[in-house]
Amino acid sequence: MGKKKNKIVLPQLPAGISVIDTHCHLDMISSEDDIATTINRAAASGVTPIITVGIDLESSNKAIRFASQYDSVYATVGIHPHNVQELNDGSYVELERLCSMPKVVAYGEIGLDYVKQYAPNDVQLEHYARQVDLAKKMQLPVVIHDREAHDDIVSILNEKAPFSAGGVMHCFSGDWHFAQKILALGFIISIPGVVTFNKATIMQEVAQKVPLDKLIIETDAPFLAPEPLRGKKNIPEYVLYTAQKIADLRGLSLEELARATTQNAGKIFKMVTH
Repeated sequence: MGKKKNKIVLPQLPAGISVIDTHCHLDMISSEDDIATTINRAAASGVTPIITVGIDLESSNKAIRFASQYDSVYATVGIHPHNVQELNDGSYVELERLCSMPKVVAYGEIGLDYVKQYAPNDVQLEHYARQVDLAKKMQLPVVIHDREAHDDIVSILNEKAPFSAGGVMHCFSGDWHFAQKILALGFIISIPGVVTFNKATIMQEVAQKVPLDKLIIETDAPFLAPEPLRGKKNIPEYVLYTAQKIADLRGLSLEELARATTQNAGKIFKMVTH
């Protein structure tokens, strides 16, 4: 007989305590028939509410629709750097309209991606700056995507500062030096499941050092599943592995980390949390 596989046990929150998955893509995780199951499974584990994120006009509209259908779902709108070549003046009119819809809590994810470069860098830069302007106009916190573009990301944010509604560095991928530049802008830092990987020592240092009131957590589901599920499809409830890892790194209980990150998310996204 083969060896029995160890059963994977999800970290358990105390009754009455919840944690927010501040960044996922519900439209990519499940078929529309199964989205309710994904949301309900997360809620049963104490992961609620969920913020589902727009990366183009279609997904932004879907995010708004899901937020209207489910009490525990909130939405963002925006155009990811992979998709900025589709933007024109009419797109910006539509994006501004979407920003005013109920339960839209942030603008993004927007930014720069110098790894995949689905759009030329100059086009990415143009629309990153223009979308930052729109986020400020609509008084929404801005959610930033940054892959190997740290200098340009910070340069434009410094040009556009200050940000009265704040901002989030989503799926943070820099070192502590870069984190300090982001914090100096009044932004908060969102840590993904990558922090659970054994070799993610730079991110683990950031997760330890960021002031607790400037920290939130996310899955980026269906991407970046944490240990012990690395390589599988990520889902919102797996944010608990990220929470547990950061709690361990900081010498906190899971409940303490959950309370702090939930409070931080509620504050920046202006959401009612429990």
